[in-house]
Amino acid sequence: MKHILFVCHGNICRSAMAKYIARFLADPERVTFDSAATSREEIGADLYPPAKRTLQAHGIPFDRHYARQVKPEDYDRFDAIVVMDQNNLRNIRRIISSDPEHKIRMLLDRDVADPWYTGDFETTYRDLTAGICSLLEESAEKNGTAGKTGKRTQA
Repeated sequence: MKHILFVCHGNICRSAMAKYIARFLADPERVTFDSAATSREEIGADLYPPAKRTLQAHGIPFDRHYARQVKPEDYDRFDAIVVMDQNNLRNIRRIISSDPEHKIRMLLDRDVADPWYTGDFETTYRDLTAGICSLLEESAEKNGTAGKTGKRTQA
């Protein structure tokens, strides 16, 4: 089983949304997901209300979320650590100083905009979903299970 950690700045918008979208799309017998922040600003906070509304609008289930910060030991616990933007990438390298197994990567080949600042949760949702679908397909191809990544192919 593969374990993936999504990371953003505060863990109340992008990474938390990604966790719930991925859980909805993926086969829970093949992969698990969690999320965390590079900052300490929102530790213990629930999913940001507009993020909840966006997930609800797309039929994505979620539960009570507790924001947490990435810890160095997360490197050993997860097979992949997926960040949302270049700032997250820079900050996570301060927390996890070495990446010998090349686990740390961006979700997309560009930044996923932070809806906390843009207010555009719908665009963030679409970017997250596209990135997660690509990530799941990539993982399935590596494992020889292409076409069997999960319950759904679109959200």
